[in-house]
Amino acid sequence: MIEIVTEVDLFHPPARIWRALTERALLAKWFADSAPGSDRWILATAALPGYDGDTEVETVELRAPHRLVVRCREAGRATRLACDLTSTAHGTRLSVREVLEEGDWDADARADQHEQAVTGRLPAILDWLAFQNVDLRRAEGGLTAELPVVRLLGEEHRRSRRRPVLLAAGAVTLIAAAAGATVWTTAGEPPAPAAPAPTTSLVMPSSATPSVRPTTARPTPGASRRSASPSPTPSPTPSRTPSPTPSTVVAAPLTATYETVSDRIFGYRGEVVLRNPGPAPRPAWTVTVTLHDGATVGSVSGAEATQNGTVVTFTGSALPGGESATIRFDVRDPDPSHDAPAACATENTPCTPA
Repeated sequence: MIEIVTEVDLFHPPARIWRALTERALLAKWFADSAPGSDRWILATAALPGYDGDTEVETVELRAPHRLVVRCREAGRATRLACDLTSTAHGTRLSVREVLEEGDWDADARADQHEQAVTGRLPAILDWLAFQNVDLRRAEGGLTAELPVVRLLGEEHRRSRRRPVLLAAGAVTLIAAAAGATVWTTAGEPPAPAAPAPTTSLVMPSSATPSVRPTTARPTPGASRRSASPSPTPSPTPSRTPSPTPSTVVAAPLTATYETVSDRIFGYRGEVVLRNPGPAPRPAWTVTVTLHDGATVGSVSGAEATQNGTVVTFTGSALPGGESATIRFDVRDPDPSHDAPAACATENTPCTPA
């Protein structure tokens, strides 16, 4: 049996840490999304480093806000994970104890993942939750109700202690894989320069008008001067070439799909795929995305973007018939529970999930 213990002092009360450990929306931001359930649920760990699939989790013990014990099973591995929260003079001491019950793992790698999880992403979520409780109504008297203490990793007041004890062979941890990737930043892709929209001019064919040569009557030699002048020969009536009737091609409505391609603590990267299902090209197009309050758009590729309040408007150049265009954009959102915009549409048609 292998046991890994990680302890860290956090400058937050137990109740706040308990929320980050147990609420689905918050857990998804620093660890992995989960399917709702009561005593059993599924953690989406298949894409995390060190995991071969999703993890089935079963609650063994639940004493809010001090003790959480779960049993995890993933790809033939089984582990028992216990989180204990103890109040201290400056906050809470969190102890994460993982015991391998079945299967195998790399104990040192798991210990590193434990430490990174509870000293990296978890404190970022806790700091955000703390700021939600700050009372900034100074005009009514009194100081702020609470101002969280944010310290850099490695300072002596934030102690992290790893203690791997090798007693046999190893498994998977509930929290370890969260640290497999540290708090990431999404590198913005430079926006692709928009090509100028082609100008289509409609040339109407003109009718050919043949020139008419006038004919002058001349008197016949020997004819009397009093005789009437001969009638002029009538000119032929020119025929008018009929103009061809231009055919009208009705452009088909554009369609769009939306997908969140990556998620992080305070924001996400979204992707909109715009399609022109008809045969006629579209000289220009527009996609609108409505963000949540306080959110802003960052780097954008595949379109030009302008933001007005919560509405971001993406515009692009010609889209040939049967072709598609992909827009990727980074969003900074102060609410960690948001992982997608509030709305998305093209030409008043809502985007569909990808």
